[in-house]
Amino acid sequence: MKNVVAFVPGGIGDQILFFPTLDDLKAHRPDVQIDVVVEPRAVAAYQLSAAVARVIPFDFKNRNALADWANLIGTLREGEYDAILSLGRSKAVRLLLWLTGIPKRVGFAKLNPLGFLTDAIPVNLDQYSAAVYHDLLKAFGITTPCPLPKAVVPPEARTWATAEQERLGIRGRYWLLHGGSSQMALAKGINKIYPPAAWVEVLQTLQHRYPDLPFVVACGPEDQAWVAALSQALPEIRITRPPDLGKLAALMAHAEQILCTDSGPMHIGVAVGTPLVALFGPTDPAKLLPPDPRFRALKSPTGNMADIPASAVIEAACHG
Repeated sequence: MKNVVAFVPGGIGDQILFFPTLDDLKAHRPDVQIDVVVEPRAVAAYQLSAAVARVIPFDFKNRNALADWANLIGTLREGEYDAILSLGRSKAVRLLLWLTGIPKRVGFAKLNPLGFLTDAIPVNLDQYSAAVYHDLLKAFGITTPCPLPKAVVPPEARTWATAEQERLGIRGRYWLLHGGSSQMALAKGINKIYPPAAWVEVLQTLQHRYPDLPFVVACGPEDQAWVAALSQALPEIRITRPPDLGKLAALMAHAEQILCTDSGPMHIGVAVGTPLVALFGPTDPAKLLPPDPRFRALKSPTGNMADIPASAVIEAACHG
């Protein structure tokens, strides 16, 4: 087996959660070339992967014409892949895999009556999502436990992070806050934004208790509103705007601790191994954070992010 391609729909977080599957496949088959087909919004995640050779953008959520799907199938046929695996669980996805003509077709399914898949893997959703995806490797005879996601931070990103810390006047360790959420989540009616006023209380208390540990607030392209509200209340707050995910990962890797919400950057924090406290509203922490004491979840009792008391966030951060 020389060439493998994977369908990985979803955002940045979904890609990071798929890293253990890619890494273990590469570890067990070091000579294999692994390509991925991902949505354009998620391409940047593969700055942090050493396992993937080629990233093929395809907008799964767009209303693609038949010609778009035909072009994708043509691209995959030209790749001369020996195996294809997919996170999608619909019959349409199984049909698409079959149409590629790739000999080994791996996907999730309880039943496979039409034979679209050569390897139908029952899906077990009662576990950490990275482990769900990792189960696909059973089709390749790989049954080792799922490792944690691991990000490979590019050297140039580490150099940038060092310079950014100097710009911010930071010498030594610091705490990093990333409290944003994607527009995709908001469009789905999932509010993952913790109120700026509550963050102000958290930051003021922690800065008083730990005056030697400065706070850095990471602002992404979709985070302008809540960061502006935060900086209005705390004019002296240090704000950084990493231009890409590699540089964000480098800042996270250098941090003493991360405070964040359930988001793509949370998964990057896990992948660089920095202790973190993550706030969850309607989503289930057990599915999105690994069972590791470095990574702690605060789940809203109501499903509404705003109902997490600031005192609970402070307590969790202090015992990190």
